[in-house]
Amino acid sequence: MNATAFGSPPPATMRGVRLPGDSTAVVDTLPVPEPGPGQVLLRIGASGICGSDIGYIYREHKTHRGVDGPAYRGVVAGHEPSGTVVQAGPGCRRFGPGDRVIVYHIAGCGLCDNCRRGYMISCTAPERAAHGWQRDGGHAEYLLAEESTCVPLPDELSFVDGALIACGFGTAYEGLRRVRVNGDGDLLVVGLGPVGLAAGMIGRGMGAARVIGVEPNQRRREWAATLGVFDALASPEEAAEEVGRVTSGRGAATVIDCSGSRAGRSLALESAAEWGRVSLVGEGGTLETEVSDTLLHKQLTLYASWVTSLPAMAELSVNLVRWGLSPERVVSDRFDLAEADAAYRLAAGESRGKVCLVNGEER
Repeated sequence: MNATAFGSPPPATMRGVRLPGDSTAVVDTLPVPEPGPGQVLLRIGASGICGSDIGYIYREHKTHRGVDGPAYRGVVAGHEPSGTVVQAGPGCRRFGPGDRVIVYHIAGCGLCDNCRRGYMISCTAPERAAHGWQRDGGHAEYLLAEESTCVPLPDELSFVDGALIACGFGTAYEGLRRVRVNGDGDLLVVGLGPVGLAAGMIGRGMGAARVIGVEPNQRRREWAATLGVFDALASPEEAAEEVGRVTSGRGAATVIDCSGSRAGRSLALESAAEWGRVSLVGEGGTLETEVSDTLLHKQLTLYASWVTSLPAMAELSVNLVRWGLSPERVVSDRFDLAEADAAYRLAAGESRGKVCLVNGEER
């Protein structure tokens, strides 16, 4: 750890990345904030670039259902942060300087039923604020976070691991928990972007008998093949034959769609076995399906989930260590903050896997 992690004052200014909404990323010089009551100041170790950053902020600023006004309010971008606490504000009781943490990327009111369950993502109070959307996020050298939204980052995991748990791996874990992935059946993952790769890895950890991946992009299929996670990989055109082959014609007992596309969701439903369980986690798009043969006659159960909860995120970090899995294996490219524009261009284009911004001084 650097000297700042042991309590010496941080610098007065820092680098931070903003997204003007015109397919560029701008690095600004900003003041380092001071923690108030119940807040901690982190030195960021890693911060991931999420698909929602690309789709809703980087290309253009869009409104977001459930939030009044523009979802992105010109703050420092990035909602997948992990780092080291360097200062703790008054009243902090759990975390102090030197502690390595992952940050749940939304701070809610703390009082509604969703917040009390740990699902601040679904808080509807006016004070709800997400890092990288309504409050400064992790694409900076320092981040101000609520102590209540932090969970310990196990020593066995890197800051890049922690950044991925903060959103993409948490999203995949929640979706797989809902469909109760286990060794009694196979798992089909539709869409092998970062969340789909996370789902494949976690599904392996949860004990799925076999893990099958479907992805239209050959470059991404080739990257997925290097991870040692998938028992079979196919394009959408090959999916029916490959799923039938692997499952002896039964279909997949559990399916997760990470594509966010109408075609991907239809494929997920069609590939599910009788009495199968299908999880939808991909944002955007529509769902269209034939009801009788596809849903009713196969007795399917559909689940939809939005990110995960604070307790489940903490549980996942422990489980990953227990399973001997490292999320950073799905990272294909790393960039320094100064290279944020190049990082976003790659993430919005032909990246093979996950793209992360990292602080070279941190592990």
